[in-house]
Amino acid sequence: MTNVPQAAPLLAIDDLRVAYHRVAVALHGVTLRVMPQTIVALVGNNGAGKTTALRAISGFIGVDDARVIGGSIRFAGRRIENEPPHANTARGIVLVPERDKVFPNLTVAENLTVAATRRASSAERRRLDELVFALFPALAPLRARLAGLLSGGERQMLAFGSAIVCKPELLLVDELSLGLAPVVVDDLARRVRAIRRELGITVLLVEQNVGVALAIADYGYVIESGHVVLEGPAGELRGRPEIQQFYLGLATGNQVRRYRALRERPANGPGDRRQ
Repeated sequence: MTNVPQAAPLLAIDDLRVAYHRVAVALHGVTLRVMPQTIVALVGNNGAGKTTALRAISGFIGVDDARVIGGSIRFAGRRIENEPPHANTARGIVLVPERDKVFPNLTVAENLTVAATRRASSAERRRLDELVFALFPALAPLRARLAGLLSGGERQMLAFGSAIVCKPELLLVDELSLGLAPVVVDDLARRVRAIRRELGITVLLVEQNVGVALAIADYGYVIESGHVVLEGPAGELRGRPEIQQFYLGLATGNQVRRYRALRERPANGPGDRRQ
């Protein structure tokens, strides 16, 4: 029987450790893989280390006086830990930040123009612009509106659009559901799958809303206190008792205590997944 070689991961993180202000360690040996053209969810409660991991990948970690102090981050086979944000963006790693970061004094169209990558030709930039309005048709009649006058959901759509015109190879999405109504979140979640399908890109989604994240992801990781404590195909994770009980609000007091004991147990090493 012939062995079929597996594709290499687009993003490979091994034994990643991050410290703030050179003393406060926030990530303790995180290891994960993101395969090409998949949607991977990194989920956990507030303060678990999700956004720290995303900022380490994007390069924005230095803004918070934090630094990778151990392990490695490889994108397309190249090590990128502690690289600046502009260098990672040029490689095709594009961040959709939390709290819909847009330029409020620019119009929707101007936001897209400012964000557009120089790596694309004029024709390709026009195609990406039109793709944004095809994926987010609610923005089409708002091209001339100031971004500061948009609703929260519309600003989040524009944040996605600004990322798309950067021609991403890896799209990093930080807290898709933050501060938005459930109906808006459900719509944006569907759009994430459409973005992956239409652009053929890879998505790493960091999210506190575990139900939303695992509903659209192919694979998921659960992080707590800077450790990855569970991982697996998203469908399997959704069915795990500890996910249903602790994260989806179905836990009894004893179940919560048992899962907290699992979360707080020291990791055995970079390969530990506590399954």
